[in-house]
Parts: sequence; structure tokens; C-alpha cells
Amino acid sequence: MKKLLAAILAAGLMSGCSSEPSKTTTAETSQPKAPQTTTGSSAFFKCYVAARGWAGDVQPYRVESNATADAKGRDGKSGDWSVGFASASLHSVKSYTWTNGDISHGVEDTYSPSNSTTQVFDVQALKVDTDKAFAVAQEHGGKQLLEKELDTPVLYMLDWNRPSNRVLWHVIYGTNPETAKLRVAVNATTGEFVRVEK
Repeated sequence: MKKLLAAILAAGLMSGCSSEPSKTTTAETSQPKAPQTTTGSSAFFKCYVAARGWAGDVQPYRVESNATADAKGRDGKSGDWSVGFASASLHSVKSYTWTNGDISHGVEDTYSPSNSTTQVFDVQALKVDTDKAFAVAQEHGGKQLLEKELDTPVLYMLDWNRPSNRVLWHVIYGTNPETAKLRVAVNATTGEFVRVEK
């Protein structure tokens, strides 16, 4: 009986040991991660959760998409989003980036509430996503522009507009706001068309 138990135990140990290296057959190791895209609100709220780990009183002041080779922004989506947050208690700002499903953050910088480029807004004001903002912008010149110039990328930027006292999505047809072929402002709370900015 003891010999039988010893033989079973030895067989079990030997089957667990192998000189052959383990083979990984997962798709993750053999192929690079497929590009991911998401809407502005989705990226924003993922970054917001991460930013609250940095400071509990964070408030956003800007959300913007960045051009990528995999997404032209035609559906309100991008593979790269940056979100700027401010913390009054820490007197600091920090940016968070959603890229291809991963979130990273930048370095802290000094925050002054009087700075016009970092005017914070209430998270509750963001009710309309970039897919809706894109649809509105399409009705105000965007559709005609894209029919003529098929390769034009579409970018998005969200910020607080002090004169109108509301949060706006800026739908930008071009590679940056300054040289854009068309810029359309959409109310990020109601989804209403505000104006053609350029």
C-alpha cells in the first residue's frame, strides 16, 4: 500500500515538472491591442474617476480630443482624449488622458481660479455627448464640408463659456482650432445649436 501511494505521488510530481517551456497562446501576446475609440463623455467620466483618486474636490475645466490615425471623429469618437482637472484644496491642476482604453496622467501645475484658461464647471452640466454634438454640427455646415473634403478630421473641445454662462462642445473641422475650416458650438447641457464660430 505504501509503495502504491509513493508511486502515485511520484507520478503526480513528475507530470507537474517539465523541461519544456510553457507556451502562451493568447491573442494578447501574439497581436497588438486593437485600436479603441470612445465618445467624449465616456472618456471624461473614466478620467474623472481616476482624478478623484488624486483629489476629492476635482472639477473639470477642459475636455478635448486629439487626432489619431484610427479615428477621424466622424461619429463623435476618438482614440485619444485629454481632460484637465483643477483642485482648489491643492491649488493645482492635472491632466488625465484616455488613450486606446488606458488612462494616464500628467504632472501637477499651479491653479488659480481667476485664470481664464482654467474656468472649472460642474460635472452635472455635461449631459450631451460628442455623437449628438457632431450631429448638430453636421446640420450647420459640417455635412457640406465633409462631402467636399472627405479627409477632414473632426475634433472636439469642451469648456466653460463665461459670456454665455454655459458649458459648450466646440466641434472643430480641421487639425486644430486656429486653422479649422469650420467650428460649431453646441450647448453641452441641452444639445442645442449655439453658433458657428468660424
